[in-house]
This record gives sequence, structure tokens and C-alpha cells, in this order.
Amino acid sequence: QVQLVESGGGLVQAGGSLRLSCTASGRTFVMYDMAWFRQAPGKERDFVAAISWSGGTTYYADSVKGRFTISRDNAKNTNAKNTVYLQMDTLEPEDTAVYYCAGRLPLSIDPEIGSRYDYWGQGTQVTVSS
Repeated sequence: QVQLVESGGGLVQAGGSLRLSCTASGRTFVMYDMAWFRQAPGKERDFVAAISWSGGTTYYADSVKGRFTISRDNAKNTNAKNTVYLQMDTLEPEDTAVYYCAGRLPLSIDPEIGSRYDYWGQGTQVTVSS
């Protein structure tokens, strides 16, 4: 079982940056593919970025390529952080949404499909003003 907690959201002006964090509990974090999704008011949840369990493979939505970077810190001991990050640069008002962290057992397909993920965080609000 994995529990996910996001942090780092906030209000930023267009062109600015934010870094989101998703901290996981559970010793098997290193075995999970992880991803970020977002949902704007009145819209469906959209895929943002994903990273394989090893950190060796990443995926991005076209809308964020070149602006967002996903990374992970796989702890090798219980005192280290089990955290996935989403560095967001050159933010645009269209990036305003609640951002959710998600996790699943390793799967080589469909990183962009939300229903493929078993664990979700509670979300963190990102607001980009123009």
C-alpha cells in the first residue's frame, strides 16, 4: 500500500516557476511508476508527466514539453525521502489546475491514462495569473 501527499502548489505570475513534490509512504515506493495529472475547473483530468520506477524513462504531455520536468528520489533507506518532483517553468495561465500525483505498479504501456494508476494523492492547487 502506498499513500501519496502532494505539496508545493500556490499562486505565481505567468512566466514564473513552481516545484511540486509528492511524498510517498510505504517501503515499495521504488517499485512504482509515478505520474502527475491535473484538472482545471469544469474540465476533465489531463495527463501531465510520468516517470518509470527506475527514473530511466519519462513521458510528457505535448502542452508541457520543454517547460516541465519530472524526477524522482528513490530512497534506499527508511530515513531518506521517497519523493517525486514536478519542476514547472515558464508557467502559463492555462496551467492553472489542481495537480494530482499518482502511482502504479510498473507497466510498460499507457503512462498517460489515469485509470491505469492505483494510488492518488489529494491534490495541490496551482494558480497562474496573467
